[in-house]
Amino acid sequence: MRLVFFIHSLSCGGAERVTAILANYWAEKGWDVSIVTLAPKTQDFYELHPKVRRIALCLAKESRNLVWSVINNMHRVAVFRKVLKAEHPDVAVGMMTTASVLLGLAGVGMNRAVRIGSERIHPPMFPLGFAWEHLRRFAYPLLDAVVTLTNSSASWVAKNTGARHVEVIPNPVIWPLPSHPPRLDPQDYLKPGQRVLLGVGRLTEQKGFDLLIAAFAELAPRFPDWVLVILGEGPLRHQLEDQVLASGLRGRVLLPGVAGNIGDWYQRADIYVMSSRFEGVPNTLLEALAYGIPSVSFDCPTGPGDIIRHGVDGFLVTPGNLEELTQTLERLMCDETLRRRLGERAVDVRERFSLKRIATMWEKLF
Repeated sequence: MRLVFFIHSLSCGGAERVTAILANYWAEKGWDVSIVTLAPKTQDFYELHPKVRRIALCLAKESRNLVWSVINNMHRVAVFRKVLKAEHPDVAVGMMTTASVLLGLAGVGMNRAVRIGSERIHPPMFPLGFAWEHLRRFAYPLLDAVVTLTNSSASWVAKNTGARHVEVIPNPVIWPLPSHPPRLDPQDYLKPGQRVLLGVGRLTEQKGFDLLIAAFAELAPRFPDWVLVILGEGPLRHQLEDQVLASGLRGRVLLPGVAGNIGDWYQRADIYVMSSRFEGVPNTLLEALAYGIPSVSFDCPTGPGDIIRHGVDGFLVTPGNLEELTQTLERLMCDETLRRRLGERAVDVRERFSLKRIATMWEKLF
C-alpha cells in the first residue's frame, strides 16, 4: 500500500500527533508512507519512523489579502498535484479541513488514488470564514470519503458539505507515550508530596484554561498540598499568567510550556482536567486515561462524552458550568479511594481506542 498524508505541519497538536502515530504504524507494517506538509520540517515536533518519507512544500506563508490568498492556494494546489503524481499513492488522506479541501482540488482527475478528507474537530464550533466554507462545499464532493471523529460531526458534514461518503473513526491512543525533546522534568517543578491537577493543550480560548484557573482559585485555599499544572504553549500565555497573579496563585499554578516527555507528567498527575469549550476527540484525555488518571471534563461538543464513562473512569460536567466543575474537582481531591477506583477503570481506554483497532477501521475504509 502506498499512502500519502497531507497536513499543514507536524508541529505540536492533536491532528499532527495522530498523523505521526498512524504513519509510523503503517510504515512499521511495511507500507510505503509519505507525509506532505505546507510548513517546513523545522516546525516538526513528532518523531517519525525511519521509513516514513517526509516532504515539506514550505508554502505555509500567510496571505496579505483575499487576492493573495487565492493566488497562494492555487499555487499550493498545483504543487501538491505534482507531488501526488510523483508519489502515485493508492490512498491520499488530508488531515484537517484546509488540507482536505486542497486534496480534493489537487486530486481532480486522478482516479487511481482513493482520496479521503478528515475533520479533526467539530466543524460548526470552528468556523473557517466565508471563502473556506464555500471551498469545503465545493471540494468535499470531489473526495471519495470524509472521516469525522464523532457521529455528531458526521451528521454535520453529511448535511452541510455534500460529501459522498462519511465515516466515523475516532483517534487512537498509544501507551506508553514516546519521549522526545523538549523534556521538562516534573521534579524540577514540583515539590515532594505535592498533589497535581493536570491540564494539557494549546493556550487558546478553545481550551478554557481561564475557567480551570478560576475553579482552582476557589479550591486552592482548602487544598494547600495541591497545584495546578497546565502544559502547552499559545497566544493566551500572558493573559493566563496575569489571571494567575491576580488570583493570588503564584507558585500554585504552573505553566511550564510544551513537554515532549508528557508521559512523565501523566505518571505524576493525580487528576486530569479538560476544560475545553469544544473539541474533536481529544488526544490528551485519551492519554490521561491510558495512564490511569481519573479525569474530569466538560461534556463539550464533541468527544469527552464518547471517551469518559461517567462515574466509571471519570466525571462529565455541564459545559461551561464553573460551579459544577469546582464541586466535582473538590469531590475527587477529597477522596483518594474514589480516585484510585476511577483510575483502575480508566486504563480500559487502551483497548477501547487501541491503535490496532483504530488502524483497522482506517484500513477497511481504504
